[in-house]
Amino acid sequence: MLYAPHVTRTIQLLEPSSAATVVEAKASGDALWLSKADLAAATGFELKPEGLCRDHLCYPVPPGREAEFVRGDEVNVAAFWRHRGGAVAASKSGDVWVLGDAEDEQRSRFDTLEAPDFTLPDLSGELHSLSDYRGRKVLLATWASW
Repeated sequence: MLYAPHVTRTIQLLEPSSAATVVEAKASGDALWLSKADLAAATGFELKPEGLCRDHLCYPVPPGREAEFVRGDEVNVAAFWRHRGGAVAASKSGDVWVLGDAEDEQRSRFDTLEAPDFTLPDLSGELHSLSDYRGRKVLLATWASW
C-alpha cells in the first residue's frame, strides 16, 4: 500500500450493506485503526469483554494476539475483519476501505438465494434499499465509468 503509515485521515468505509465516513481513522500498512465509537458507528461491532460483538454474535480476540486487534481505545478493523473470514481491500491512497462479508455470511445467502441489502440513491437523490422491495421482482441496472 502506498499511503503514509500512521496518518490520521478521513476515510470512506464500505461494507456490503452500508457505507460510512470515518473522520479520524489511522492507516498503517494493511492495518486500519478506528476508535471504539467509530467502529460501532461504521460497522455495528462493539468491543466488549467477551470480544468484538454485533447483535448476539461475538468473536473472541485470539489469546496472545490482543495487541494486533486492540490498542488502547482503538480497534484494528482490518485484522478483525480478516480474522472473521472477510476480505479487506484499500485504495492506493488509503482513503477508501472495503470490508467484504465473512465466508459464513456469504454461504448463508447462497443457501437462501437472498441478495444482501444495500441502499443507493436514484437520479433525484432519493435513497432506495433493496429490502424495501422484498417479495417483489426487481430489475437492477448498473453502470460504471471504468
